[in-house]
Amino acid sequence: MLSGAFRPEDQVCVLRSYMRQRAMLVKYSAQHIQHMQKALTQMNVQLQHAVSDITGMTGMRIIRAILAGERNPHKLAAMRDPGCKQDAATIAKALQGNWRKEHLFALRQAMELYDSYREKIAACDQQILAQLRAFEDRSERGNGTPPQAMPEGKTPRKNELGFDGAGEVYRMTGVDLTKIDGVQAHTAVKVISEIGTDVSPWPTHKHFASWLGLCPTNRISGGKKLARRKVMPNANRAAAALRVAAQTLHHSHSALGAFLRRMKARLGMPKAIEATAHKLAILIYYILKYGADYVDKGQGYYERAYQGRLLKQLARQAKRLGYQLVKEETSTTQPQPA
Repeated sequence: MLSGAFRPEDQVCVLRSYMRQRAMLVKYSAQHIQHMQKALTQMNVQLQHAVSDITGMTGMRIIRAILAGERNPHKLAAMRDPGCKQDAATIAKALQGNWRKEHLFALRQAMELYDSYREKIAACDQQILAQLRAFEDRSERGNGTPPQAMPEGKTPRKNELGFDGAGEVYRMTGVDLTKIDGVQAHTAVKVISEIGTDVSPWPTHKHFASWLGLCPTNRISGGKKLARRKVMPNANRAAAALRVAAQTLHHSHSALGAFLRRMKARLGMPKAIEATAHKLAILIYYILKYGADYVDKGQGYYERAYQGRLLKQLARQAKRLGYQLVKEETSTTQPQPA
């Protein structure tokens, strides 16, 4: 039992505790977003249908103005952010409510609790940044290239880290994990907080994927499979982060995106996500172990490689049955009319 257990060094354990605390705060803040939506719906204010996110720039401006006493839907709609997709007229139609006192009270409390949690998340980000900078600087030892810094004036998306997580991970490990398609800065920090910067506790990538719980069960007795090969449920947080990263590759034109779509067509989306997360885990293992950059060869390269493997398989099957595959030559010349 102890051989299968893993506990990172104390410095990583501190970072892990901060990241888990932050995840809990994000989860709790999401509940108060639902409370705000419920209070608005009870007042027949359909703001959540007019804007994609009520906690965005447009949504929060309107909610704060409502709590400040503004009731004119056209004045409220005029507060929309220039980047909002909906026009002011559409937003104004969704802001004609009954403004009941008890629902306004519930809306105010939900917004205050949401703001409080956002402050706690910001404080947690500062602790995470301080802990990341306490790690040894290994950027000069790595063979990879540093990630591009976040442009000035650009703010991180909601629930993402409030600092340059990709740069901090590069400083700690000497590699840029965000070059892997689907792996964002937040995902890289979350994985590092769970496994640390050293993958030597796992002798091979198979041990690493097994510890993450991304390998199917292999119950065999007497040469026979006793059960269907499926991934057992587990609560590994690093694996959960890789599954989320794999899910974002559905429309990607990268080789990993092509792999996800092929596995989806063959096995369905849940198993395709597991298989892609397994592939992401292997890439992270080798990058941390050998310090090399990940280079995406593109969707076209993957499709050609898959076609080559398929042709070899068909050729072996044909030879086993006593046949030989012959490529059909297509004529480039057009037939002449009689």
